[in-house]
Amino acid sequence: MSSATPLFDTIEPDEPEYEQRTSAPGNIAPPPPTQSGGARPTQMATNPGDAESGIAGILRQSAHPLVLLCLYSFRIAAITVYILCGFFISNYVLSSVIVVVLLAMDFWNCRNVAGRRLVGLRYWNQVDDDGESYWVFESRDPSRPANPIDSKMFWIAVYTFPLLWLALLIVSLLKFNLSFVPIVVLALVFNVTNAIGFTYADRDAKQKWANNLASSGWNMGMGGLGGQILTGVVKNSVGRVFG
Repeated sequence: MSSATPLFDTIEPDEPEYEQRTSAPGNIAPPPPTQSGGARPTQMATNPGDAESGIAGILRQSAHPLVLLCLYSFRIAAITVYILCGFFISNYVLSSVIVVVLLAMDFWNCRNVAGRRLVGLRYWNQVDDDGESYWVFESRDPSRPANPIDSKMFWIAVYTFPLLWLALLIVSLLKFNLSFVPIVVLALVFNVTNAIGFTYADRDAKQKWANNLASSGWNMGMGGLGGQILTGVVKNSVGRVFG
């Protein structure tokens, strides 16, 4: 269940410098030259394919490179420590604590920082006065779209790492290494929770956008039969795709 009123105020837009260079979603213009005529130390890539050239290219395209780097750093660190802790740390309790701390940091960072800055989404569970628990979804104003590179890399991280942890769980069960199964299960709970939460937050944002589009069509003079047709088409299309 989502909140009745969108909460846009706490979702920060991308940096003004990036938004001024963005003429349309996915179309990033190169930065203006300096007054002295010299070359800038960092240049934005002129086409989306340059982002595939490596980490440096992705970070150049990103509007929030530090947030994107922290997102992948926490997730890779948790898996790396889990896989290699047996070779360097003989203390099971210490290695477990390190992995759990990294997982908790990743969960908090993904839900409260990365999702909010990279794709303009956030979610949480709230309990009302009657004791009823429900989900609240927060999304950024659709007129300020997310950086396409940030969005792509965020969703890759959200959906890929749960599959990696699931593969590690299967390996642990096949090798009868049951001592680390609780850690992998905890990692799956954290990662799958973020994946489901952001998926529903994204769906909720698209439904709000569709409802606003239908309402704007009605208010712009498309009343009567035309407005009803537009409203029905938009809501039914979104319902089939996301509902």
